[in-house]
Amino acid sequence: MDERLGRQIGFLQEVDRLKGVLRRSYVLAGERRENAAEHCWHVALAAVVLAEHAAEPVDVGRVVTMLLVHDLVEIDAGDTFVYDRAAQNDKRERERAAADRVFGLLPDDLGSGLRALWEEFEARLSPEARFAAALDRLLPLHHNLWCHGKSWQEHGIRLGQVLEVNRHMAEGAPALWAHAEAAVEQAARDGLLAAE
Repeated sequence: MDERLGRQIGFLQEVDRLKGVLRRSYVLAGERRENAAEHCWHVALAAVVLAEHAAEPVDVGRVVTMLLVHDLVEIDAGDTFVYDRAAQNDKRERERAAADRVFGLLPDDLGSGLRALWEEFEARLSPEARFAAALDRLLPLHHNLWCHGKSWQEHGIRLGQVLEVNRHMAEGAPALWAHAEAAVEQAARDGLLAAE
C-alpha cells in the first residue's frame, strides 16, 4: 500500500471512533442516547431532504460533506453540551487542537480541504455553512420533541435557553426556524419543556 492510501485508510479507521462519542439527544424510541456518527449521518441526509428550505441557493454536496465532517473533532474534544455555558468556554481551543490532529492524519490536500470546510461551518461563512448549522440545530431539537422532552427535562432546560441556542437557524433556513420556534413554544405549553 502506498503512503497516500495508507493515510486515507488510517483516517477512516480513526474516525470510526466517532461512533463511541455519545450526545445528549436520544434516538427516536428514547431507549438510548444517539452517538455522534449517527447524528452526522442523519443531519447529512436532512440536507438532501430539506435543501429547498435553505435561505439561499446552496450546493447540497458541499453541505453534505460539511455535515459529515463537522463533528469529527469530537473524537478528541468530546461532545460539548450546547446548554453547558462553562464547557463552552474552552470548546474552541479543544476542537481546534482536535482538528489539527484528526485532519492532519490525511494527505495534505485532502486534510486541508476538509479542515477548510470544518472552519467554514464553524464560522457560518457561506450559505452552505449557515444552512448546515441550521440543520445541526434542527435535528437535536426534533429529537427532544420526538422523545417528549426527555433530554431537556433531564438537564432542566428552559424555553428561553432553547430559543437562544437555536435562534441562529434563521440565518440559514428561516422557514425551518419558524417551524422549530413554533414547535418549541408548543412543547413548553404541553409541559415537555419548562417555561420561563
